[in-house]
Amino acid sequence: MALLEVKDIHTYYGKIHALRGISFNVEEGEIVTLIGGNGAGKSTTLNTICGITPAAEGEIWLNGEEITHLRPHEIVARGVCQAPEGRRIFKRMSVLENLMMGAYSRRDGAEIAKDLDFALHTFPRLKERLSQAGGTLSGGEQQMLAIGRALMAHPRILLLDEPSMGLAPLLVREIFNIIKYLNERGTTILLVEQNALMALGVASRGYVVQTGRITLSDSASALRQDETVQKAYLGGG
Repeated sequence: MALLEVKDIHTYYGKIHALRGISFNVEEGEIVTLIGGNGAGKSTTLNTICGITPAAEGEIWLNGEEITHLRPHEIVARGVCQAPEGRRIFKRMSVLENLMMGAYSRRDGAEIAKDLDFALHTFPRLKERLSQAGGTLSGGEQQMLAIGRALMAHPRILLLDEPSMGLAPLLVREIFNIIKYLNERGTTILLVEQNALMALGVASRGYVVQTGRITLSDSASALRQDETVQKAYLGGG
């Protein structure tokens, strides 16, 4: 049984049919990536899993429990946590306050303290800036804060939406090293990323999303060698 199963999901924005029968799964301990162009439906897929943009048809299962029609806070409580596109941190709140917002629904104080220690160990730059307003951080630091906030919810599966967006190449490499580190420490990750080369470099498997449909799926290494993927997403040809 997969940790996350997405079965024939259809999602609409008004009359716009955004997802047209998306199906895939993520096994516990994996990094799985969704790659594709702008407007393909990648972020909509994550938002549908999280209950932000509810599915009109289909099913979403987490560890054998259907979560399709749960509300977003109920889905978070079950361990599905997202670091959204554009970071969306609370800019006027301190770094520490932002991190603690990730644990807002938890009551296990001792475990929260452990997760805070882990987040600050993972992102030592945040530890140096705990009292600093989130909006004064650099773009890379804000991305670290968004991921750290998601970690504070103690996710069973971490959804990362475009973590490299707007970052300089050195910071992109740093963020992807952190993604690998989190996975090696046991975090299951579903990664949406336009930088397909980097995404396929850390993922075990990948799915290509085009116009709301999955058009190709394979191991990450096979997708890197696929001629169509190379031409469309890896700068080949």
